[in-house]
Amino acid sequence: MVSTSHLLILSAVLFALGMAGVVIRRNVIIVMMCIELMLNAVNVSFVAFARQLGSIDGHIIVFFVMAVAAAEAGVGLALVIAMFRHKSTVNLDHVNLMKG
Repeated sequence: MVSTSHLLILSAVLFALGMAGVVIRRNVIIVMMCIELMLNAVNVSFVAFARQLGSIDGHIIVFFVMAVAAAEAGVGLALVIAMFRHKSTVNLDHVNLMKG
């Protein structure tokens, strides 16, 4: 059986991979995927703690986080499409929306 510490280590590794992807990559779509990976890492930790404590609260919070992540993905992809139509690129180095 998988222990809570193993799940938390998995969660930390997934979160670190997501953070590295956000910092290193410059493609907006890949950055959004890395943010989703970070949210899933948090979900794994919520489920691990809920299982250890024998509570259903962690599982309920996971459903709320998944709903927020779905909304974030929808709005984020709409912004990426608008940015691509305006600037013809999704590379973060070439896009500075403050300049206009």
